[in-house]
Amino acid sequence: MLLPVLGLIVVALCGLFLFGLATARVGPLAVTIGVLAALVPVAGVVAGFLWVDRWEPEPAKFLLLAFAWGACIATITALLINTTAEAVGDELLGKGSGNTIAALVSAPVVEEAAKALFVVLILWRRSSEFDGVVDGVVYAGFSAAGFAFTENIYYFGRAFADYGFGDGHSQGVITAFFLRGVLAPFTHPLFAVLTGIGIGIAARTTTKAMKVLAPLAGYLAAVSLHALWNSAALLGGSKFLTVYFLIMLPLFLGVVYLVVLQRRREQRIIATALPHMAAARWIAPSEVDLLASLPGRRAWRRQAKRQSGKRAAKAVAVYQASVTELAFLDRRALTSDADRQRQQELLRTLKAARAEATRLADEASRG
Repeated sequence: MLLPVLGLIVVALCGLFLFGLATARVGPLAVTIGVLAALVPVAGVVAGFLWVDRWEPEPAKFLLLAFAWGACIATITALLINTTAEAVGDELLGKGSGNTIAALVSAPVVEEAAKALFVVLILWRRSSEFDGVVDGVVYAGFSAAGFAFTENIYYFGRAFADYGFGDGHSQGVITAFFLRGVLAPFTHPLFAVLTGIGIGIAARTTTKAMKVLAPLAGYLAAVSLHALWNSAALLGGSKFLTVYFLIMLPLFLGVVYLVVLQRRREQRIIATALPHMAAARWIAPSEVDLLASLPGRRAWRRQAKRQSGKRAAKAVAVYQASVTELAFLDRRALTSDADRQRQQELLRTLKAARAEATRLADEASRG
């Protein structure tokens, strides 16, 4: 019981420290403007990852924790190490060199490691429920979204403190918002997703070498792309636009396509497992078509809510999630005791959710 409480305390303290630091540097009004501006891009990014996570939704508390980790723990870790690297660079190589060292070396290495550490911890603590690439993408994406949110608050706030909203002679918060919130809100999530893909591959491979090489390759790709992006930002002008349009944007679209393919793969896995589950009498044969598509599942929940209330819809949602988890287990041989134990836990949850939904439906019909 102490570990979660201590974790929340650490996250809260880090958040308070970052808020106080930003307020001291740019002022409370600028921080307020920064928060309001940063909410817009992060809302779009979070919505995108929730869409990715629709087939097998991760627990909301873990997604919130991933976001908080990125916004507080990862951010303050990166801040401390990057500031130290910048100071050392200035001392050893001359004034102004530290910023370059921090941007091209320290920031990519440290920030990508800090964001990815949460995904590694989730895999370590919940390995039986970590179902592959999509889970890695979602957790890495939420961690990166939190990191980018905090970073944007400071950048937008500093732009407002220095130049206000901007005019024809200066680049204020509107310009900063266009560059970071409109053109490139996906950069930090894109870097982190590369590591998440590697961790997702490692979660389900049976090859020992791949369990190490896949996350390492994803991390190195994330660091390299992050360093390239920072170098383009430092150079500016045509070089920045070249990197953006010829590398970043195509790579982002490629990752989106890969994630869409993974979602379709999840659907195929579930659709293939459903007849076996019906034959085993875990689900009713009439439910196969409803469970095989997202619109069918959504319509089922809406009908339960309309006829029997919110609690019934929640019970149906738990039932559907249990079916999905069982479908993913069904593709494995269940050779380990952990997998067999997980299967029995899911079956108990499934039966309890069905019984709850049925009871609430009966009460509604009698009422």
